[in-house]
Amino acid sequence: MGKLTVRGIESAKPKKTAYHLADGDGLRLRIATDGSKSWQVKYTANGKETTVTLARRYGARTDDGHLSLEDARFEATAIRAKARQGIDHQVEQAQRMAAERKRHEDEQQRLTVRQLFTEWSALDLVRRKDRGAETSRGLEKDVLPKLGNRHADTIRRADIMSVLDAVKARGAARLANRLLAELRQMFGFALVREIVTADPTAGIEKKHVGGHEAERERVLSEAEIRALQTKLANGNLLKTTQHAVWVMLATLARIGELTRARRADIDLEAGTWLIPADHSKNAKEHTIYLSEFAKLHLETLLGLSDDEVWLFPASRKDGPVSSKSITKQIYDRQGAANGKPLKHRSQHIDALSLPGGRWTPHDLRRTGATLMGELGVHGDVIEKCLNHLEQNKIKRTYQRAVRQQEQADAWRQIGARLEILMDSASNVVPFRQDVALSAAA
Repeated sequence: MGKLTVRGIESAKPKKTAYHLADGDGLRLRIATDGSKSWQVKYTANGKETTVTLARRYGARTDDGHLSLEDARFEATAIRAKARQGIDHQVEQAQRMAAERKRHEDEQQRLTVRQLFTEWSALDLVRRKDRGAETSRGLEKDVLPKLGNRHADTIRRADIMSVLDAVKARGAARLANRLLAELRQMFGFALVREIVTADPTAGIEKKHVGGHEAERERVLSEAEIRALQTKLANGNLLKTTQHAVWVMLATLARIGELTRARRADIDLEAGTWLIPADHSKNAKEHTIYLSEFAKLHLETLLGLSDDEVWLFPASRKDGPVSSKSITKQIYDRQGAANGKPLKHRSQHIDALSLPGGRWTPHDLRRTGATLMGELGVHGDVIEKCLNHLEQNKIKRTYQRAVRQQEQADAWRQIGARLEILMDSASNVVPFRQDVALSAAA
């Protein structure tokens, strides 16, 4: 090399046909008919002679894709040195480009956390009763804003804990536990499909997040049930909510089962309320045999509803009202932080407070089950009334007796007892309340 000079290159003019100016040692400059100048290097690799045109053309500047004489010599020397080692520059470049294309394709195929969530929702969550609505709300609020744009296979345990710690820090320990469970399911879904190679939730336990969740044991005493009659009437509650409380207590139904009740499911003449499988927690159809007490309140609710389908229609959209509507009404009337009501919430902050402490709609279900037990109803029958799924697989498979008449009698007894409790003039002898039947959801 060394035959060419910058001045000689600059003065080279185009001709009718392209021609070359040799620098030596395989490097030459090609001058095209349009005056453009490009570098070519001749080398022999593995016994094969090859001439390659360098990607960058000649030019005084090197920051816009042009290649100076000095840089061209450097590249030519490197190419020929590799050739002597058996490395073909063209083959190497082709392999590099193929690897880059594959890297790009792999990058395109990798899913972000948001894309993973979308796929998981479409294949798994959609099969849930609420079609994954509750899970979607939680992830959209706390997970996707932080991790949504990250590739799912880059998420580590520390990323998961960062999200859950933030949820716990605002006092939502139970929600943090639920999010952990949902994320574990989502990344488990990804793992079996090789979207990720490791589950970032592995090794994270409840004790690291929201902690152990103690089971609620709140049961309203009969004295509290009697007091509730006046408190509900004076608590500035919706009429529908007042009657809902008595229906839940008399039927042991869950709040979500009641708020999604349809007119067609209630037959006052036959004295039945059918909870379809897609409305029950265990996806098992359940028939409640209504006491006179329960029928009275359901009849009132039917009269209060102005919807052709739903017992509790939503006011701003088609379909039933959210169960949270009733839960919030009850919660807001049992004390408030700093003695002040929440903004845009009820001012009657102590209207439903009871001596035994806070109570929830679900505690009414436990209370009703306890009353049944104190009335002498057999535990197996109470489990049937609760529509609990038998945990023992063998019993679940072979003992399918419905015990319909015994269930109907159990609901009749609790209805009669509630009628007595509501009669303030009666001399009620209370049942012993120190031992309560556990009736978890």
